[in-house]
Amino acid sequence: MNAKSLLLEKIKDGTFALLTDTEIAKKLRLGKQEAYGIRDMLHALCREGELLKDSRYRYGTAEQFGAKIGTISGNERGFGFFMPADGSGDLFIPHRFLSGAFHGDSVLAIKRSNRADEDEGEILAIISRGYSEIVGTFHAERKGGYLKPDEKKFASDIYIPLGKTKNCKNGAKAVAKITSFEGSTPSGEIVEVLGNSGDFFVEELALIRSHKLHEEFPEEVIREAEKQALRSPSEQVSGREDLRGELIITADGEDTRDIDDAISIRKKGNKYYLGVHIADVTNYVVRGSALDREAFLRGTSVYFPDRVLPMLPTALSNNICSLNEGVDRLTLSCFMTVSAQGRVLEKRIAPSVIRSAHRMTYTEITKIYKGDKETVRKYPDLVEFVATAIELTNILKSARESRGGVSMDIKEAKILYENGVISIPDYERSISHEMIEQFMVLANESVATIMTERKMPFVYRDHEHPSADKALCFKEFLSEAGVNAKFDPECVTPQDYQNILLSLKDSPIYSIVNRVMLRSMMKANYSPENLGHFGLASDCYCHFTSPIRRYPDLCIHRIIKESLVNPDGVKEKYKKVVAEAAVQSSACERNATEAERDVDALYIVAYMDDKIGKIYDAIISGVTSFGVFIELKNTVEGMIPVETLPDDSYEFIEERYLLRGTKNSFRLGESVRAMVTGVDWGTRRVLFQFLEKIGEAHS
Repeated sequence: MNAKSLLLEKIKDGTFALLTDTEIAKKLRLGKQEAYGIRDMLHALCREGELLKDSRYRYGTAEQFGAKIGTISGNERGFGFFMPADGSGDLFIPHRFLSGAFHGDSVLAIKRSNRADEDEGEILAIISRGYSEIVGTFHAERKGGYLKPDEKKFASDIYIPLGKTKNCKNGAKAVAKITSFEGSTPSGEIVEVLGNSGDFFVEELALIRSHKLHEEFPEEVIREAEKQALRSPSEQVSGREDLRGELIITADGEDTRDIDDAISIRKKGNKYYLGVHIADVTNYVVRGSALDREAFLRGTSVYFPDRVLPMLPTALSNNICSLNEGVDRLTLSCFMTVSAQGRVLEKRIAPSVIRSAHRMTYTEITKIYKGDKETVRKYPDLVEFVATAIELTNILKSARESRGGVSMDIKEAKILYENGVISIPDYERSISHEMIEQFMVLANESVATIMTERKMPFVYRDHEHPSADKALCFKEFLSEAGVNAKFDPECVTPQDYQNILLSLKDSPIYSIVNRVMLRSMMKANYSPENLGHFGLASDCYCHFTSPIRRYPDLCIHRIIKESLVNPDGVKEKYKKVVAEAAVQSSACERNATEAERDVDALYIVAYMDDKIGKIYDAIISGVTSFGVFIELKNTVEGMIPVETLPDDSYEFIEERYLLRGTKNSFRLGESVRAMVTGVDWGTRRVLFQFLEKIGEAHS
């Protein structure tokens, strides 16, 4: 055994663990020159990943240091936060202890003190880099230039040497590939020039690149999709329940881009017979194929006001898999018999073939329900259908409320983009929206329950109980808002939360309370384990109804279909698959949601750009140390900077959602009047000036 291996063995067995090179040399009674050799060997072992070294120059293994794996969340001021993968408490990492780590990096970190009240840490090793490419604005210099990242948390410019700029002009948006993290500043090369910074569509493209979203499909995937789309559904009906003679419709928004769900309903006596028919995408997307690999990579379709980045090519998503009116389509149907009390008496799943009678919109269904003569005349066959469907909707809604289902109806801006014009109409939610939502939720529950009873591997949609700390903060907020909340934060139930919402149904602060309530909950995600869905007060839940646009739905469709034929063969085959699909789909969903919010914010800024000087009534929707966020009736949100508020100084009391000054205070849910003063394209934020509280307005 050579000297280096012997040294490593002595550190691993604890003899020299967590000692400096000087201390090790002293224990070995080595001279000065020999001590230098020890130092060189220790450095080599660190480079090889065998050992770690901390800021005190001590050497040891990850286990000896008590190091944890996690991710760095950066800050534009140069420090960061370490978020452990095991979910334990975050650590504050000062700049001097980042050890060259940047936002998004996967790292090994330790806590610098054993004291419980100190949460400062340091990075011992960088496992992998979070960014290989980054989007930003290029600033030209005589010898190349630098790219300033759009991601503020990435607290370093990227040096671009001369000859690596791709003729990028000063001030242009570009994508840089990071070629080296050595030295004080990362260096790289421009790989794509997006266009002029400040151009609306260039800024949108920059956001798409920042979130690493895929615009184009590989040629192999497109060819496979087009080949699959040539397979006629009418020639593949063998072994399927033929529902082409039944009255089945689809119901979506006017701007819906893919149609993957349809419904049928009838009533006999006191029972309702509901069918939810979902596009059988797995018939065309074979497991392990190029199409399937690409769908897994994307995880979900991403929707922007002017475009959609689909999970599947349009040959499938808008053609053969879309449940278009008057054509045969292959489906997977969930049939449910529901009592007059909203209880599912019987449920089953079967492959089927349908022919949608009508492509309906939410607006048209609502008009039929309200007896609009022209719409009723156009769809006479749907009058009884709609009446029965709405009747069941109200039954299901009441049943869920009685179980404590929490309303997930958060007002979000509906941004329309047509012929170059952006519009944001006032928020509206009709009974037909609720109808489809209730029916889809019931199908998701029924399918998850069936598969759980059969003990099949599955991808569940989980939503865990709120933590006691978050529930307590929510209770304190309610108290500040004058709402009497009697629940116990240690064991809060869906019924507790639902009771609060029901008591505020006609209150102006309803949507704000609902939003804060959702913030107090854990985030929903995908999991191979069934942990229940707190928000829906459901013991068992999944996503079954959108396989065109969500990979988890596609995954469980395969499991369902195969389990109907060979249940024993499914269990071992899909055990690993569901775990991988849950992790990948959860990550893709989070990224897509962030991208959609960022792009929506860009459109909102563009929409409000010509409304400077206009005055609006609004509700305070957020309170921070740097300002107050307000929400208009059409759900547009903006900020009143703290420095523009009356009084000289304010104290931010986070747990009470309160900004308190010497004479004025601002808290969540208050009604205010404010004027648009500008828009900030960099932060994608609308800026307002506070005028007065509406309840305090002068006559």
